[in-house]
Amino acid sequence: MAESRNSPFLMHSAREAIAGGLTHIEEQVQGIEKAVAENPGLVFDLAKTLVESVCRTVLRERNISYNENDDLPKLFKNATQTLPFLPPEASGKSEIRKSLEQTLNGLHTAIQGICELRNRCGFASHGAAEPRPPMESVQALLAAQAADAIVGFLYRVHTRDHTVSPSTRIRYEDNPDFNDLVDEAHEIIRIFEVEFRPSEVLFQMEPESYRIYLTEFLAEAN
Repeated sequence: MAESRNSPFLMHSAREAIAGGLTHIEEQVQGIEKAVAENPGLVFDLAKTLVESVCRTVLRERNISYNENDDLPKLFKNATQTLPFLPPEASGKSEIRKSLEQTLNGLHTAIQGICELRNRCGFASHGAAEPRPPMESVQALLAAQAADAIVGFLYRVHTRDHTVSPSTRIRYEDNPDFNDLVDEAHEIIRIFEVEFRPSEVLFQMEPESYRIYLTEFLAEAN
């Protein structure tokens, strides 16, 4: 695959994220593009690391806590639960939401595959009792482009939400009737002597779910 040796053909979405400010992933991207031809096994390690880096960045910038020991599937799940993947006008469309969720499940499966390839075939992963089967550039290319697609989708949705007009953002205090409905349907959450309203917890911890249920509530009210 002589073409892959000389051209940055792979990571278009990741390079867009670098240009947008995620400069800390640049070395990972360059390493992937180089390794596809020169060291395919290393691509699986770097692809996993790249997606982890972007998931952690999204969670940190959205002030969502996570454990430093969380594995990649859990990081990805936490990141996707906080992002508004559908535009506001489509949030209440159950069929559209179901179709997108199926696509996200496909990305989650791709992440699982990257993790398993890294564990079984990665150049820099933990040692194995037997020699690992060598991978070729074609398998490395699949992992690289899958990681690029995931990174690009997360980055674009995250940045789009940060630049959305304030007039289109949902504010907790603007929906007292819906908040009361949530609070009546669920018990107060107590941690030691501190109490939290269920609606506030939903809004803060699952903003996309809050928006979906709010949209359905408003549609039924009309």
